[in-house]
Amino acid sequence: MEKIILFDLDGTLIDSTDAIVSTFHHSFEKMDYDFKGTDEDIKSLIGYPLDIMYLELGIPQEIVWDYVHTYKERYKEISKQQTALLEFALEAVQLANTFARLSIVTTKTGIYSEQLLEHMDIMKYFEHVTGREHVEHPKPHPEPIHRTLDLMNIKKTCDIWMIGDTELDLIAANQAGINSVGVLCGYGKEETLKEHTTFIAKNPLDAVKLIKELSDL
Repeated sequence: MEKIILFDLDGTLIDSTDAIVSTFHHSFEKMDYDFKGTDEDIKSLIGYPLDIMYLELGIPQEIVWDYVHTYKERYKEISKQQTALLEFALEAVQLANTFARLSIVTTKTGIYSEQLLEHMDIMKYFEHVTGREHVEHPKPHPEPIHRTLDLMNIKKTCDIWMIGDTELDLIAANQAGINSVGVLCGYGKEETLKEHTTFIAKNPLDAVKLIKELSDL
């Protein structure tokens, strides 16, 4: 049976925490917003679309897209310098590539995600990158997964898995009717991840090994 593995990005394969947090502070300063929260408040929202993050951090709905625009302008300038592959991420992708077809499903902007993956020399392993601009409804809605599988021309009889670090990834997988593994190397808490999947791994490499073992049964 053909095997498909969909990877999340932030907290699953890459660590862009510094880039994200610093860019939020940059946008607050540029937009003259007196942010009273902490870095932890920002980090707790990583994985959600930018507009949702800003709304949760106190930005009014009517100007939230101004902040998103300011964020994107800054992020594309500094993201490559302030983002790194997580430990075991390269090995995970290389192993997965030996027995499955791979794509990325993220709430990050797709074009910037592709540029990051090219910069890290791992884009070559992925068939497609579905980002925020490609869908109307981001994760936890299943639309990004459905879109990716459509692009890959995947049949329902395939063995399909989603690997992600937050409940958004796992809920989307459940809604899309595919399997999932939650990883503990990112932003989600283990007890929360366990509410949405049977399978938990320390990192993406362990997740891929688990999928391979289950698939070989």
